[in-house]
Amino acid sequence: MRRDSIFYQLFQQFPTCLFDLLTTAPPQAPEYRFESVTVKETAFQLDGVFLPPESVELGTVYFCEVQFQKDDQFYERFFSEIFIYLYRFRQTFTSWQAVVIYPNRQTEQHNTTPYQALLNSSQIHRLYLDELELGAAPSLPGQLNQLTVTRTEDVKEIAQNIIKQAKQYPPPTEQAIISLTITIIAYKFTQLSRQEVEEMLGFTTSELEKSRFYQEVKEEGLQEGERLLILRQLSQRLGELDPGLVTQITALSLDRLEELGLAIFDFQTGQDLQAWLQHD
Repeated sequence: MRRDSIFYQLFQQFPTCLFDLLTTAPPQAPEYRFESVTVKETAFQLDGVFLPPESVELGTVYFCEVQFQKDDQFYERFFSEIFIYLYRFRQTFTSWQAVVIYPNRQTEQHNTTPYQALLNSSQIHRLYLDELELGAAPSLPGQLNQLTVTRTEDVKEIAQNIIKQAKQYPPPTEQAIISLTITIIAYKFTQLSRQEVEEMLGFTTSELEKSRFYQEVKEEGLQEGERLLILRQLSQRLGELDPGLVTQITALSLDRLEELGLAIFDFQTGQDLQAWLQHD
């Protein structure tokens, strides 16, 4: 999973999270819904479209892109997608805003001269997470945003505070918050073992294994692409895998693959993975 995928999960669960990042928000912010829209004629994909509530006549539509990899033609694509959308759905809104979330300024496209007028306008918001200040008491979704960029020494306190607040929500929402927190921790700090994650968040092993991070491994293990999922997650954690290890993993049974998915946090190096496989 790429880090930008975490944000789209966050937006799916908590659409108001986007407005926590902006200095101003529409009056109906809690009623906005998040969607991914394909412009069929061009096969362009708008990953994040925040639509105003149907109760509001012709409100403001927000376009959002989380850009964690440098792309020297990003703005060409992004603005093309936006204006094609505006052309196709002009009767459904009165105004629009666009938000681009970068990890830092170095990730942004270098040559922006053709689009400088747009970028300087009040309709375009460029956010750099390493410069972001959410205030002393951000909302719970805002704290999840903060967790993605917080300093290592502050992660434990923020994560535990999020988990504590999550218990005040209905069970489905609580589990969604916990799962997102674990996912952020897992991909932000790949060096942590499962035990360290448990200690950081105050979870037992059984509670941790109920999270979406682990359940996705288990559920997709019943599908044809399980081995590819496991290999992808291992590559993200350990780097490129030795071909011999890939062969061994491919030969594992579905049950053993599920066990491997749950053990991913315990691996620090390829040697750890190899030792685990030798006990198969």
